[in-house]
Amino acid sequence: MAALDLFGLEGKKALVIGGGQGMGESSARLLAQAGCDVAIVDVEADRSERVAKVVRELGRKGYAITANVLADGGAEDAVAEAERVLGGLDVMVSIVGQALFTPLVDMSPEDWDSDQRRNLRYFFVAGKEVAKSMIARGVGGSMVCIASTDGLQAAPFHASYGAAKAGLVQLVKSMAVEWAVHGIRVNSVAPGSISTPRLPDSENHRQAMKNSLVPMERSGTTDDIGKAVLFLASDMSAYTTGHTLMVDGGWMAANLFDARKMGIKQSTEHRLAGVVKTN
Repeated sequence: MAALDLFGLEGKKALVIGGGQGMGESSARLLAQAGCDVAIVDVEADRSERVAKVVRELGRKGYAITANVLADGGAEDAVAEAERVLGGLDVMVSIVGQALFTPLVDMSPEDWDSDQRRNLRYFFVAGKEVAKSMIARGVGGSMVCIASTDGLQAAPFHASYGAAKAGLVQLVKSMAVEWAVHGIRVNSVAPGSISTPRLPDSENHRQAMKNSLVPMERSGTTDDIGKAVLFLASDMSAYTTGHTLMVDGGWMAANLFDARKMGIKQSTEHRLAGVVKTN
């Protein structure tokens, strides 16, 4: 079996919401490389068209859709247009999200509602529309959304974002259980610190990551997230649903443990020196 055949995505039709840059762009490109035709939704027309062109250059059909999925009716319209141009959907990937940073005591109800709308509500709407279509066609499919490690732990000074992402993790589980009988899988990816157009890589940032509590001592790339999305969207995860995959360089596993400050970060050679192996 050829390597790409393992993904089972040849000729599949994928919708990437928020696909015009960053993690969405990486996800769209990787899905195309695995054999998908892709509709890219973005609020900026030039961004969606640029990524659609990349998809076409990879030999797949690429369509640009300009839509604001946070507006009333926006997510429904985006899904309907993607189904029209692609002739149905087998995969939906959702990337849109943003955090408001403010202390809870200064947060207004409108601030709270805004973070729920741009991180949680639209995925409920879009996912429901895609599921109805998949159920009607009897084909099943896969959905992947971007959650966050902030939805798995405290999110001080951006609590509304953390609460929305925690809700997303729970919504994924409920969707997965309700729709499994229809052959629809629903999963999420929880990124840690990722270099994106909003948080570009730099020498100062790389040095800060080396001094951080992230065991891998670097930020993730958008391709690190795109590859996780590809895995969950494909047949490589055919028996996986309702799951949140952490892609965080070991951040959540380490928690507050810092081996360097405890003086036990040593080279492999030093750690193995003097070890007597017994069987």
